[in-house]
Amino acid sequence: MTETAAGTAGKIRVGVVMDPIAGIKTYKDSTFAMLLEAQRRGHELQYMEPGALYVADGRAHAAMRPLAVRDNQDDWFTLGDAVDAPLDGLDTVLMRRDPPFNMDYVYQTYALDLAEAAGVLVVNRPNALRDANEKYFITHFPQCCVPFLITRESKRIQAFVEATGRSVVKPLDGMGGESIFQLNPGDPNLKVILEAITDHDREQVMAQAYIPEIDKGDKRILVVDGEPVPYALARIPGAGDFRGNLAKGGTGKPVPLSDRDRWITAQVAPELKARGILFAGLDVIGDWLTEINVTSPTCIRELDAAHGLNIAGQLFDAIESRLAAREAAA
Repeated sequence: MTETAAGTAGKIRVGVVMDPIAGIKTYKDSTFAMLLEAQRRGHELQYMEPGALYVADGRAHAAMRPLAVRDNQDDWFTLGDAVDAPLDGLDTVLMRRDPPFNMDYVYQTYALDLAEAAGVLVVNRPNALRDANEKYFITHFPQCCVPFLITRESKRIQAFVEATGRSVVKPLDGMGGESIFQLNPGDPNLKVILEAITDHDREQVMAQAYIPEIDKGDKRILVVDGEPVPYALARIPGAGDFRGNLAKGGTGKPVPLSDRDRWITAQVAPELKARGILFAGLDVIGDWLTEINVTSPTCIRELDAAHGLNIAGQLFDAIESRLAAREAAA
């Protein structure tokens, strides 16, 4: 790579694995923000849907399509013809497929492992995507969390609710507020809810003590290369709901990070960096960490618009810095 007049690294080949681009909402899609920034820097974009990845003779490939993007809600992309090509012809791959985190997702990370071994910078690292489950990963930071339990046993969850009081329960592989239930001691529906969400004690779930401060918002704190963005997006539940997720009707309100937010981030960020997680989203309600999102964290566009930020620019600074360091060391 060569230095450009803008002071960033020279042109790089950027691949993106994402759900169909035709279905995104550009005004709030963080992957789209990344693509706009990569293109602004003069980088080449190659688009891949998850099903386009495959492995042949130990080498990861994909049906790739050249991509051009524009910040127009009615006409935001152009795709070229698909060409089968090895992933190791790219400099970096953004893995931005949404959950559910199922075995199909895991198999895709195996293909990305091969690309990484061949020298491609994968963001976030495939092994980190597998190991840092967005619900389970908070188990590394109990000092930041309310009481929680991970189990498939309904009786154990029921005992947790009776001891803890009002709680919530959610699957380990979902997103966007899907299948999150509020649990209350003595609720006659409690057993039915637990039978459904655990599939009769066959599926592990997470139960957490209910945090009343949810009415002030479920804060999404973005962490780029170990550093927190100075503002969070507080996602405030809509009327008649306790979930702040924007996908469930929540309203986003940018707020500055509190001292407690910064303390929580300081607890988590070193481990993110150690695992090669360049872009993550911490979910904080009140003073408590509830999730760590590493697959496809959102809220870039809302925070950029509110505070004149360029969060995708921070991410690409980190990507370009790593690629430049690799080139210098070669």
